[in-house]
Amino acid sequence: MNFDGKYGRVLLAAGSLAAAVLISGCASKPDPNDEAAVEAYNEANDPLEPMNRYFFEINHLLDETILKPFAGYYHTALPQFAQDGIRNALRNLHSPTILANDMFQGSLGRAGDTAGRFLINSTIGIGGLIDVADSFGMKYHDEDFGQTLGVYKVGEGPYLMLPVLGPSNPRDVTGRIVDYALDPLTWVGYIYNVGWINTVRGGLEGLDTRARNMQAIEELQKGSVDFYATIRSLYRQHRNDAIRNGEDPDEVIGSITNEDNIPADGTAAATVVLQPTAKVPGTDPAPTAPGQVSEAN
Repeated sequence: MNFDGKYGRVLLAAGSLAAAVLISGCASKPDPNDEAAVEAYNEANDPLEPMNRYFFEINHLLDETILKPFAGYYHTALPQFAQDGIRNALRNLHSPTILANDMFQGSLGRAGDTAGRFLINSTIGIGGLIDVADSFGMKYHDEDFGQTLGVYKVGEGPYLMLPVLGPSNPRDVTGRIVDYALDPLTWVGYIYNVGWINTVRGGLEGLDTRARNMQAIEELQKGSVDFYATIRSLYRQHRNDAIRNGEDPDEVIGSITNEDNIPADGTAAATVVLQPTAKVPGTDPAPTAPGQVSEAN
């Protein structure tokens, strides 16, 4: 293909735009002599903050104009048992990926629970619509390859705000890619040319998660002076808790979005959060009493 002329100009324009975004998106470093500013800059770990804030505003606009209204319709139109059935089925579809990461982390007990849940819920639970395994003591837990990398002490890297996808970091982006490759539905969609099933699944997950956290997000936004900084802080808390013991994400979100735990200035503050036992590859974490909490600074 000849890249002279029209194609060359398009590539040059695209490259120039990408370079401009990256350059303008870098946060300026504080004065090295200002110890407090340097400490805050390092703690935030957000060198691309201007660009991240730009994408945050875009995501917020999309949420307010598209996702939030549809989530409201979803929450109003469907009875609770139907919403629970959808969430159960979506969780069940993730079981193979969760099982793989349980194995990668050497958590054989948790892997057994995941395999048992998938077998029971896929059959007795009518394709995962009913969480029958929960009544047998096989509690749901979440795992992904980003958590697996965290277990093996891979650093998270700088904070990222991805368009549409939301908060992340290089470690979790890598985890998303690996999980996508591990997911059997990815290959079903590719081999049988039905890739739309993954698009539908992703849309339903976003819709269900948004609907379930409607009130929590409203309270979070109202109680935050800097909504962006608050989301950044809570995302790190959520991921760190998940890495340490693979908690149910709904429980983590519920604990850190409690109105009493929302920092008024958008920065990290003393909060009451779930304190999991450190997760070591090859071992299963010690169980904690339901609802156990402790002070964290």
